[in-house]
Amino acid sequence: MKKTGFMLAIAAIVSISSAYAQNKSNDASYHVGDNVVSAGIGLGSSINGYGSTSSTPAFSLQYERGLVDAGPGVISGGLYVGYKSFKYSDADVSEKWNYTIIGLRGAYHYTGLNVENLDLYGGLMLSYDHLKYSWHDNGGFGEPPTGYSGYGNGNVELTAFIGARYYFVSNLAVFAELGYGVADANIGLAFRF
Repeated sequence: MKKTGFMLAIAAIVSISSAYAQNKSNDASYHVGDNVVSAGIGLGSSINGYGSTSSTPAFSLQYERGLVDAGPGVISGGLYVGYKSFKYSDADVSEKWNYTIIGLRGAYHYTGLNVENLDLYGGLMLSYDHLKYSWHDNGGFGEPPTGYSGYGNGNVELTAFIGARYYFVSNLAVFAELGYGVADANIGLAFRF
């Protein structure tokens, strides 16, 4: 059932992308008024789970909108949400760290290269890092170690990122990004509308 739903979602995205591509030129330049939703999977991370025995991939979801023309480019603003979890388990204890990062992003999309299908950008993100820590006693230890539950929780940070999108149709792209978020590097798909 899940596989069928996933295949239907992919078919719908491809159909919408093809229909949209017929109505718009294959101009990958970023414009004022453009909206982009991106979903990515992270590689590498500066957050950790203290010697965890398993972890989820880092997932991110982003939205941005082109706001202002600025020289040979466009300034955009948007939102970022990232998630990653770690788990440690042995005969005595089970621990789990769930990290959620929520951010406001601003980026500059350089349009001066005039390279077809390519969107180059860089920017800053103001983020709030939230950690949910859970600890379960499997062996009679009682209380979790002090200091673990609050590690990295509630931090507000200003970080930088750079990235590129390559549009294989006018509104659907692959992207790669470097910089701090839930992961040090992200790859994924972006949909422009």
